[in-house]
Amino acid sequence: MSITILAIESSCDETSAAVIRDGEILSNFIANQTVHEQYGGVVPELASRAHMQNIVPVVHAALQKAAQSAGEYVNEASVNNLLQSVNAVAFTQAPGLIGSLLVGAQFAKSLALALNVPLIGVHHMQAHVLANLIEDPKPEFPFLCLTVSGGHTQIVLCESPLSLKVIGETMDDAAGEAFDKSAKLLGLPYPGGPLIDKYAKTGDPNRFKFPEPQIPGLNFSFSGLKTAILYFLQENTAANPNFVEENLADICASIQHRIVSILLNKVKAAARTTGIDQICIAGGVSANSGLRKGITEMGEKHKWQTFIPAFQYCTDNAAMIAMTAYYKFLNEEFADLSVGPTARAEF
Repeated sequence: MSITILAIESSCDETSAAVIRDGEILSNFIANQTVHEQYGGVVPELASRAHMQNIVPVVHAALQKAAQSAGEYVNEASVNNLLQSVNAVAFTQAPGLIGSLLVGAQFAKSLALALNVPLIGVHHMQAHVLANLIEDPKPEFPFLCLTVSGGHTQIVLCESPLSLKVIGETMDDAAGEAFDKSAKLLGLPYPGGPLIDKYAKTGDPNRFKFPEPQIPGLNFSFSGLKTAILYFLQENTAANPNFVEENLADICASIQHRIVSILLNKVKAAARTTGIDQICIAGGVSANSGLRKGITEMGEKHKWQTFIPAFQYCTDNAAMIAMTAYYKFLNEEFADLSVGPTARAEF
């Protein structure tokens, strides 16, 4: 029997829907929210409202694209036929903004009830890890995954698609937050992480030295680094008001170099501790060019196999929810219609 799953992602400020059939992604449609740019960060209430506006057209667009990918002539009849062939509806259950999660959860439950198919709740961070299984080449189990986003920084030991164990995580701030907060200190607009990456490409990463936290084991810390960057900027702008403007590329390159080195040094330690040489990255920060280059070079140096998802599967997207749901479907891990979203949750 062919297995077709419709998946919905709404954990933060992207509304996304995807269709997967027998482990192959047929569509992955994402609607971004630009309303938050003027506020310098995601406003939860505005995010929830935007999800309510976006979810129906996003799901419809994902079904249209999936029908096209399946080789069908795209019209309302083919879209409806595809919808009727869905074997399960999946959604992001946790973690995330509770209002945003509620929109996706309620839509998914209503659709599953209407279609009389099972419901599958998916953990957002688990899905980020399994984004590495969407396209070839794919890692072999067991593998390690550095999962880095605006809210999470973890090293995950992956023994199977549904057996994941966090062996290292941030003790305070996430790497993505360190990027965004540093960008804010530099006067860059939100979201600032990608802008640091942009300016860093023309800068000298060794121009300015920032401290690396000495945290035992495989855990991370970024709060001290953010404080060091704050004091560095205050001291230098006091001496030269144009310091940031005159040195922006070098500052960005130096900040990115330190954040990436913190992440990669822990990955190196994890590989040595576990003896695993299959290394992946995932999450929104895995789109960072410095991290992608660094993990590739580290793999070549230590003769590891490294895996990096395509850009569209790094940021929040429903394809990763669909891939995780596919494995949960095979394992018959279904959710009751009484299930609700959770803002915080472990694997």
